[in-house]
Amino acid sequence: MSGSPAERAILRSLDTHIGEACGVFGVYAPGHPVADLTYLGLYALQHRGQESAGIAVSDGETITVVKDMGLVAQVFDERRLAPLQGHLAIGHVRYSTTGCSSWRNAQPLYRSVAEAGFALGHNGNLTNTAALADDLGMLPGMGVVGDAGDSTTDSDLVAELLAREYAEHPRSDGRDLEVALERVLPRLAGAFSFVLMDEAHLIGVRDPHGFRPLVLGRTEGGFVVASETAALDIVGAHHVRDVEPGEMIVIDASGVRSRRFGDPSPRLCLFEFVYFARPDSELYGQSVHAARQRMGEELARQAPVAADMVMPVPESGIPAAQGFARASGIPYGDGLVKNRYVGRTFIQPSQSLRGRGVRLKLNPLVENIRGKRLVVVDDSIVRGTTTRQVVAMLREAGATEVHFRVSSPPYRWPCFYGMDTGRRSELLAADMSVGEIRGFLGVDSLAYLELDRLLAATGAGPGSFCTACLSGDYPVPVPEIDSKHVLEAEPAARA
Repeated sequence: MSGSPAERAILRSLDTHIGEACGVFGVYAPGHPVADLTYLGLYALQHRGQESAGIAVSDGETITVVKDMGLVAQVFDERRLAPLQGHLAIGHVRYSTTGCSSWRNAQPLYRSVAEAGFALGHNGNLTNTAALADDLGMLPGMGVVGDAGDSTTDSDLVAELLAREYAEHPRSDGRDLEVALERVLPRLAGAFSFVLMDEAHLIGVRDPHGFRPLVLGRTEGGFVVASETAALDIVGAHHVRDVEPGEMIVIDASGVRSRRFGDPSPRLCLFEFVYFARPDSELYGQSVHAARQRMGEELARQAPVAADMVMPVPESGIPAAQGFARASGIPYGDGLVKNRYVGRTFIQPSQSLRGRGVRLKLNPLVENIRGKRLVVVDDSIVRGTTTRQVVAMLREAGATEVHFRVSSPPYRWPCFYGMDTGRRSELLAADMSVGEIRGFLGVDSLAYLELDRLLAATGAGPGSFCTACLSGDYPVPVPEIDSKHVLEAEPAARA
């Protein structure tokens, strides 16, 4: 997202949902416009990060990196894309979960080692950041001093570890990046889906639990790796398969080869199905849109209610609301209109207008609401402040009853694997019962989808997911303190 830090902070305060870490894309296609393909791929992944966008391209000798703050269409135009000529590229869109929102933390990251160097893009969040920083001899709160200056991300730690491997174990067979990864990857804990490149190789990596998705596609003249299948579709690539948990795939002139660096124990983030992934993507071979509709159907069977209309909180609540309406027989309708442009044109309001912030994003259709008993469906409730304002807005528009239905269980635990949910004290359901939340929101009834029903709705095996934010069961041990900000220091310490 563009604008000043204050503007971005206010936009975040208006966000009704969870922030995700990032989206990654890579393409190896000699003779084809790889920068333009990467631009399209990032455009398809824009929902995964709106703070910054970047593309790195290799022509076989030199790696060129262009990145900036803002949306993909704001960072890149024909003038910026035209000079990016080459045969392979990677791209990244960012939503910060570690490190501040600034240009120095934008990706892809670059290190000028060996002849051409390498570039890296990361989706996820590491849980052993402090230990890795200690390995590099860093003091607590010390940022990583890299080619782009002082950074505060776990991604930069990985780049620095790889650069050190380059220096300590030089090679002459062109496999520097691949071998450096083989040495570094076993030392990483937490969530990481990487795309990396040197002058001749495109590499995709997924952590042994597969917390974040990564897929392999075949396109004319080459291959594509991306966070979601929707990014393959936009560049005309065929979905070959998922990159497996604990797998590294290397793509070059000889084709695709696979290497294992860890024992797989799949735990895809369940919220990829609930909210993060685009509805036109596939996860575990299942349509995300169809799964979300099934969530709504299960919710209608679990928590029926007499009402006149089923309506979503747009846009993430739409598929589940459609499923609820279909299973319940209650007519589906629209009750709220979303301003699709608020993220691009937002201007910081005066203090007196900030309380009306929700109306910058949502406005009621009074003629559809007045005098009706409503079932309002959303995918999740995190902090609850926006949901409370939405309910008040519907009441003001004349709704006689508001019954809230949520297509996931109560969100009770913070995420350490790549979602921006803050501390547990900030989560509405952490210490409140469903009844207490109902009173806080001011609704006539409230129901959350049970975890077993949610898992069944995905169509995938129930043991295939990370449910830590819903159950408190963390597949990878997490630090006692929030490690996501371990590289950030107080201003005085960083002066």
